[in-house]
Amino acid sequence: ANLSASSSTLAYDREFLRTLPGLLMVTEIVLGLLVWTLIAGTEYFLYPAFGWVMFVAVFYWVLTVFFLIIYMTMTYTRIPQVPWTTVGLCFNGSAFILYLIAAIVDASSVTKELDSHNYNSWAASSFFAFVVTSCYAGNTYFSFISWRSRTLQ
Repeated sequence: ANLSASSSTLAYDREFLRTLPGLLMVTEIVLGLLVWTLIAGTEYFLYPAFGWVMFVAVFYWVLTVFFLIIYMTMTYTRIPQVPWTTVGLCFNGSAFILYLIAAIVDASSVTKELDSHNYNSWAASSFFAFVVTSCYAGNTYFSFISWRSRTLQ
C-alpha cells in the first residue's frame, strides 16, 4: 500500500519553463500550432507539398507536447532505463531536419498563381515554419550539449 501511495504522486518542475530549452519548447508548441492551423484552414489537400508540411507540423507538435509533459512532470526521473539525453537529441535533431525540409517545401510551394485566397495563410505558415525550425535547432544544440556531457562522464 505504501508503494502505491508514493508512486501515484507526480513531481512538477515549474523551473523548467524558465530555462532556455523550456522556453524554446513552449515556442515550438505555440508557433507549431500556428503553422498547421494556418495550413489546415485552406485547401491544402489539393497540393501534396502542403500535406507533407501538415504531417511534419502535426506530428512534431504532438510529440513536443508529449515531451513537455514528460519534462514538466519529471517523468524521466521515474524511468531511468531510457537514455533521455539520447532520446532528446534524436527527437530534436530529427525535428530540426524534417521541419527544415517542410519549411523549404512550404516556402517553395507558395505562389500567387495557385489560389489567391490561400496565399496569405500559406506565406504566414512558411514564415512560422522557419521560426519553429530555428527553435528546434536551438533545442538540438542544447540536447547535444547535455548528451555530450553525459557521455563524457
